[in-house]
Amino acid sequence: MYRQSFGFYKIWLCNNYGISCHKFECSGKLHTIEYPMCHLDTYLLLAFVEDFGILTYAVSFANLIPVLEMKSMNLKVTLVQMNSTDNHDGNIDAVQQIVRQAGGSDLIALPEAAGMMNKNYTEALKSVTEVERDPFINCCKNLARETGKWIHVGSTPVRGDEKFYNCSVLITKEGKILATYNKIHLFDVFLQGKKVIGESQRYEAGDTATLVETPWGPWGLTICYDLRFPSLYRDYSQKGATVLFIPSAFTVPTGKAHWEVLLRARAIENGAWVIAAAQVGNHDDGRTTYGHSMIVSPWGEIIADLGGDIPCQSNYTLDIDLVQSSRVQIPSLLNGKSYSFRYVQE
Repeated sequence: MYRQSFGFYKIWLCNNYGISCHKFECSGKLHTIEYPMCHLDTYLLLAFVEDFGILTYAVSFANLIPVLEMKSMNLKVTLVQMNSTDNHDGNIDAVQQIVRQAGGSDLIALPEAAGMMNKNYTEALKSVTEVERDPFINCCKNLARETGKWIHVGSTPVRGDEKFYNCSVLITKEGKILATYNKIHLFDVFLQGKKVIGESQRYEAGDTATLVETPWGPWGLTICYDLRFPSLYRDYSQKGATVLFIPSAFTVPTGKAHWEVLLRARAIENGAWVIAAAQVGNHDDGRTTYGHSMIVSPWGEIIADLGGDIPCQSNYTLDIDLVQSSRVQIPSLLNGKSYSFRYVQE
């Protein structure tokens, strides 16, 4: 038995015909509701039967995903595709134009290596600095303050202890750095017919995942090759993440083979929005990137794909409520079981 006297609540009702969301108010009069082991500050997955206008509720799952905010939430996003240069100046010019053309969006989503894309470590070392002094990041802080928009710097190289960090930065509309994330999984791979790619030759790996509270719920920060490590996204989502950022600079061969399917998988597995701004085209340092900046819904639908040809940007509106509806319909975040492992030999 649980008694609550004030406030607005949502209850999810599920039957054979689908799912619906109902909001009710407890005010003045006390309401007594028989939900064993359930608190009304959580989403509930309920079965219901309507009999002559009377709903009979039977709890099938309890204590699902915590309610972050009861009002409906839309996030207006400018998804960006860049062809970053090997120096800060060229990318500062580009981001100034991007932000000022973004219209009425809440958030600008930039790709990996937005501030500088330069694989020549000796050359890059001349201009790469700490987060607080980085000219691209400081430009984005000023633009955020000037336009009243949040800016997600997908990443830019910053000084670490011995090498660089591939660092993602989230900036509020007031121009303050709310969170940073240093890429955990570095891209050291051996593609057939290609030169060895060793990101760890220039970068140090981060060791801390960053979940940041925002007005649109918690956001999980990742970068590019992190995409291939699903446990990171599972951890974010089990802690309530509504949006998963995957800014990238995918190679063309891996992009063609894996980019879309991996983005959709991360969205579907976790019932979360995926925002994946990307680099595109031929770059000053000799690399070629795949492009196809994407937004994927919690149900796995591709809402945006900016193609693989040119730098560009476009605006989209994300319904954050879709996160909860997806997780209620398929509550896989709660259905996982612990298990032992047995290795059988002949």
